[in-house]
Amino acid sequence: MEFVLIAIAILVVALVAGVGLLVGRGRRTTRLDDDAATGTTLTRPRPPQAPPAPTAPPADQPDAVVADAPPSVELPPAEPEPGLVFETPPPSAGRLVRLRSRLARSQSSLGRGLLTVLAREKLTEDDWEEIEETLLAADVGIAATTQIVERLRTQSMVLATASGTELRELLVDQLTAVLGPDLDRTLGTDRREGRPGVVLVVGVNGAGKTTTVGKLARVLVGDGKSVVLGAADTFRAAAADQLETWGERVGVLTVRGKEGGDPASVAFEAVRTGMEGEVDTVVVDTAGRLHTKAGLMDELGKVKRVVEKQAPVTEVLLVLDATTGQNGVVQARVFTEAVTVTGVVLTKLDGTAKGGIVVRVQQELGIPVKLIGLGEGADDLAPFEPRAFAEGLVGDA
Repeated sequence: MEFVLIAIAILVVALVAGVGLLVGRGRRTTRLDDDAATGTTLTRPRPPQAPPAPTAPPADQPDAVVADAPPSVELPPAEPEPGLVFETPPPSAGRLVRLRSRLARSQSSLGRGLLTVLAREKLTEDDWEEIEETLLAADVGIAATTQIVERLRTQSMVLATASGTELRELLVDQLTAVLGPDLDRTLGTDRREGRPGVVLVVGVNGAGKTTTVGKLARVLVGDGKSVVLGAADTFRAAAADQLETWGERVGVLTVRGKEGGDPASVAFEAVRTGMEGEVDTVVVDTAGRLHTKAGLMDELGKVKRVVEKQAPVTEVLLVLDATTGQNGVVQARVFTEAVTVTGVVLTKLDGTAKGGIVVRVQQELGIPVKLIGLGEGADDLAPFEPRAFAEGLVGDA
């Protein structure tokens, strides 16, 4: 009977261990609950456990047996764990060209609208006013609209004899010119002086900030970089879970904190983890905040100061919803007062007829648009390329 009980006990232990293995399988990270008591929980790979060193027998036990050192064993090549397969995102190069069909709504309202007017045999004052209205309706802005119209007026003789293809190229050239082709759109994501590039992502609630951080991680992984994510949005319950899910899909570590915890401490830990792991880039997702709340904006400045105790912030990306128009520009101005914004990410450009917001944001803020979101897919975030974007807006001849 005793043997039966022992057998049952062994079976129960084996089942419990098996369930634990299945639950853990597929997760890239494990929580360190000891840190949770102090307000921060890290999700890191479990460190390898070194075998215990052999110890000499106590003096009063000369006959005690000392464990031998483990024998040297030649192991076969490591095989990936079944079912644990990370996604391999495509590289960022050429993404905008592949995704430019997503600009269909802006294309029909801006590009094709302008081509229709410019193709007329003789342009009257009413026609020029229609061109201005089309540009303003697409959120291009007054300054850029005036610049485009003046340049087209000087070429009005050419317009009268241009073919459809020539007319399209002329319009693409003019739009490209106001999109700032000479602006530096390089992302500060590379290691510098032995420290990772640190990207701080800011913006208001609802702009798609956390999703953008997840997609940016995919862009970086697709370009061959190692990444750590910092879930410093501790005020939105699902933000850390959402970011961790994005990271696990491509094998990226996530540092997260308790709900309602100090976001600056999470950001600090994320950068420290990135430095310890010698990764290329640390991307920190901050809490969405109303630009009208001075206290929240001051806290954003605190996050940046705390992070820079570990490593300099090399990029501050402001995420704006392209559908908000002028309100987005107002938001951006307030954020630039709290932190030095180095680049803009425009999301939801596929769902708006106001593709000209790119021009307006750059001209009114003096900050380059570096990334644009053209859909809800995981790889629909693309580096901004002025020429490809202008061609997407204008469409085919």
